[in-house]
Amino acid sequence: MNASRFLISSAIAAAASMSAASAFAGPAAKPDFSFEKCFGVVKAGLNDCQTASHSCAGTATADNAKDSWIYIPAGTCSKITGGSTEPKA
Repeated sequence: MNASRFLISSAIAAAASMSAASAFAGPAAKPDFSFEKCFGVVKAGLNDCQTASHSCAGTATADNAKDSWIYIPAGTCSKITGGSTEPKA
């Protein structure tokens, strides 16, 4: 019985690690709503795609990086403090 629990636990752990690894494998999928890219408001590790300083979604290393962006509903970026629809210099 212990061997079967170990096998099941191992299978669950393997499946979880594979899905976690694939979550940051490339760019984020474009949303199915009207969207815009909002720069400068992203928490570290939560960006949606590459910039000059990193290559994939989820790889931003600093909060509110000027070139990191996320998809948000169209028309809302200008309502967020520090948000811009263009990368900041």
